[in-house]
Amino acid sequence: MTKLLEGRTAIVTGAGRGIGRAHALELARHGAKVVVNDYGVSLAGEKEDSPAHAVVAEIGAMGGEAVVNGADVADFAAAEAMVQQAIDTFGGLDILINNAGFVRDRMLVNTSEEEWDAVIRVHLKGHFAPLRHAGAWWRAEAKAGRQRAARVINTSSGAGLQGSVGQATYSAAKAGIAGLTLVAAQEMGRYGVTVNAIAPVARTRMTEGAFDTSAMALPEDNSPVVAWLASEEAGDVTGRVIEIDGSVITVENGWRHGPSRDAGARWDAEKVGPALREMLAEAPVPEPVYGA
Repeated sequence: MTKLLEGRTAIVTGAGRGIGRAHALELARHGAKVVVNDYGVSLAGEKEDSPAHAVVAEIGAMGGEAVVNGADVADFAAAEAMVQQAIDTFGGLDILINNAGFVRDRMLVNTSEEEWDAVIRVHLKGHFAPLRHAGAWWRAEAKAGRQRAARVINTSSGAGLQGSVGQATYSAAKAGIAGLTLVAAQEMGRYGVTVNAIAPVARTRMTEGAFDTSAMALPEDNSPVVAWLASEEAGDVTGRVIEIDGSVITVENGWRHGPSRDAGARWDAEKVGPALREMLAEAPVPEPVYGA
């Protein structure tokens, strides 16, 4: 039986632990060659030995092929080198899984500038930089007549889609990733690239300690969806955000035009309130979530 990802090469960022590790192992089981990226930091942001070597060893033990990459994915040059490593090592690149990230949970008025900058940098720039360099290579390949069935799977969150109390920075970054996904899907489709995002729910070291995670799904529960999105079969799915919560997958609708009113001319300020309240009653705001 042919494996779903046989002959394909993938980069998975933040793949040393948790969801990223589960993705790397799942892709390898389906035949992909994997660049296992992990910068190697503690939850507090302190540098430590990267667990990526152990993940590469696991993949090797199952008969797969993988290499370690220790890049800071938000470092523009390091992200470019990571993409080049995949190309040089395995002869190309077909799949980019942007997963790396961390949290600094704070109420908005307690968030420091340093915390804001760090979270936005790792999540949002850490998605942009690998995607930018991989996308440039795929564009060049397409223009040279070697278009690939390339796949990008980004990592958003319910926190970015519905908001999450105590996670203003994280929610803003994850919302930005959803927006980046929509734009990249539109821009890169002409080069054979699909771009989707998942909003995973899982018990990881990032969620443990923030709230009760005992009922949450396991990291590996998300990975079969990612494996399929990474396959050549998924060429007709792009620009979508898919929430995964254990056995339940949900296609998110995102921002769509809801109820509207036309004043026929410029609005009078005193008429805005009644009209807006009517519309809000027809389209209530979703309840905020925490930790999704």
